[in-house]
Amino acid sequence: MKNIALNERIIFALDFSDPSIAREWVEKLDGHIKFFKVGLQLFLAGGWPVVDHIVGRGNKVMVDLKFFDIPETVHLAVQQLKDRGVTFATIHGNDPIIRAAVKEKGDLKILAVTVLTSFDESDMVEMGFTKTVNDLVMIRARKALALGCDGIVSSPLEANSIRAEAGKNFLIVTPGIRPGINKDIEKDDQKRIATAKQAILNGADHVVIGRPISTSPNPLLTIQTLQDEIAAGLPKG
Repeated sequence: MKNIALNERIIFALDFSDPSIAREWVEKLDGHIKFFKVGLQLFLAGGWPVVDHIVGRGNKVMVDLKFFDIPETVHLAVQQLKDRGVTFATIHGNDPIIRAAVKEKGDLKILAVTVLTSFDESDMVEMGFTKTVNDLVMIRARKALALGCDGIVSSPLEANSIRAEAGKNFLIVTPGIRPGINKDIEKDDQKRIATAKQAILNGADHVVIGRPISTSPNPLLTIQTLQDEIAAGLPKG
């Protein structure tokens, strides 16, 4: 497993429509978490000033815009990211799209999205896929590895299979993380979920977590609990 600091294992999802609230959360969690995700909602609301604020405080940023367009457009989009201090960027698409992103990435790490954690087997059937979720995740993970992506985004449930094939250097980032699974937290749009400890045991490098922290009455205690789970899942020695 890579030498990743514990306070960088959690990527906190800044899923807010108000940039000022996002900045407040970055400052509130400063030091406890050093890695933040800026997704479509926040980027449209706050753009580069939000990213610059996070980077300016010495933190890492995952820009999760899931680029999916013609290769030239993806190529130009990645150009906009690579010299802004962004650590991870996500893409989604076929071979030419992936190649266009990888060609332009520089020091930016490109993560290919496999199958959204909001999808389950019933969604696969509805969309006309004949393969299982796991089958499709593995097909896309193999393609990402072969085409030069730095890693993938998958649910924690597929991380073990990906790690076994991709080896230790390939990055695995897993959303769908919950601090213990119970009936209350299963009633959201994430369907393929696991605990932080299980994700790390399965081979994940980073876990993306938003609502379990942002809706907690004691966010810092929740972070500590999650980091304890992650530490328990890391290899010893």
